[in-house]
Amino acid sequence: MPSISPLPHPEAGPHSLHTSLEAKAAPRIQFIDKQSLNYIVKSGIAGGVAGCAAKTLIAPLDRVKILFQTSNPEFTKYAGSMTGLLKASKRIYAMDGVMGLFQGHSATLLRIFPYAAIKFVAYEQIRTLLIPTDEYETAGRRLLAGSLSGLTSVACTYPLDLIRVRLAFSTKHKHAGVVPRGRLLSTIASIYNEAPPARETDPNFVKYARKSLPSFAVQVSNFYRGFVPTIIGMIPYAGVSFYTHDLIHDIFRSPLLANVTVRQVASRSFVSKRSSDEAEFKSSHDQRAPLKAWAQLIAGGLAGMCSQTAAYPFEVIRRRMQVGGVVNDGQFYNVKLLSKVIWREKGFRGFFVGLSIGYIKVVPMVACSFFVYERMKTGLGI
Repeated sequence: MPSISPLPHPEAGPHSLHTSLEAKAAPRIQFIDKQSLNYIVKSGIAGGVAGCAAKTLIAPLDRVKILFQTSNPEFTKYAGSMTGLLKASKRIYAMDGVMGLFQGHSATLLRIFPYAAIKFVAYEQIRTLLIPTDEYETAGRRLLAGSLSGLTSVACTYPLDLIRVRLAFSTKHKHAGVVPRGRLLSTIASIYNEAPPARETDPNFVKYARKSLPSFAVQVSNFYRGFVPTIIGMIPYAGVSFYTHDLIHDIFRSPLLANVTVRQVASRSFVSKRSSDEAEFKSSHDQRAPLKAWAQLIAGGLAGMCSQTAAYPFEVIRRRMQVGGVVNDGQFYNVKLLSKVIWREKGFRGFFVGLSIGYIKVVPMVACSFFVYERMKTGLGI
């Protein structure tokens, strides 16, 4: 039998009825301790799932883009146009079927779950420290929070990214009578065992490792090819991504658009607090109502487009450095030398090769990532 709420007592008068209705309409207060283990774990799970969903959505485009960025000899003729994207995809499909379009994706998932989890957890924690209240809500602090979260996640997961790129870069296939090298363990072993000859142009950290560290540590440095431009590129990428996402959210929640863009859900008021002193830090960032699906996707898509444009030249340099172990006799390239090589090959446009594919890839990827993350947070009660 369904439960029936009792009516106010007749003697209570209209004032009690008014108070009862007010209590029902009042928002529920939910305290959020962002430094608690429960919040960190749940936000990490939400971020990891969001990252995996986003990467799976665009995995075929990612494979083609890596082949273009790294100037794979078999695919350079397709780079630079949308028709080239389609032709490259058809060739991969003809050689290796559907799985060829997802080559390296297992390594992607192994990397992206911890990467996205750390990124979102770090952003929530750093943002709380830098912007505890609306008084501290500035563009500089937003950019800094996003950049630091990106740097943290990259530093922890970079070797997995390099392994993923090597798997995607390989185009050897059964039709050529060669066993595919797109296998995780064999690729890891191949990277570890690379022993490129010493050159004067080697990066300083490689020279230092060869002189001062034991041999196994020198081999480990192979997993950090392209690390410097990654760190440099992550500053504008993550910073612009989170900043643009929050900015679009602010615009969509403005009084002019809120009736169209904000979901009408049961009202909840979130108040974040620090576990150290239990002091409350009221921030509108923690109290905002969720956007409708289309508005959330637009916010994420624009964030991806802006961040991709800001950081793309560094991404091209990083990809070329990452595949250095299997081209040019394994030579290590530093950022300055490789920039000259790219400029000599294709000029200014060389730093943006594959950018159109990058937009096609990043816009849905970042949109999906932020969308799933926000919905996961709602589902997990944080």
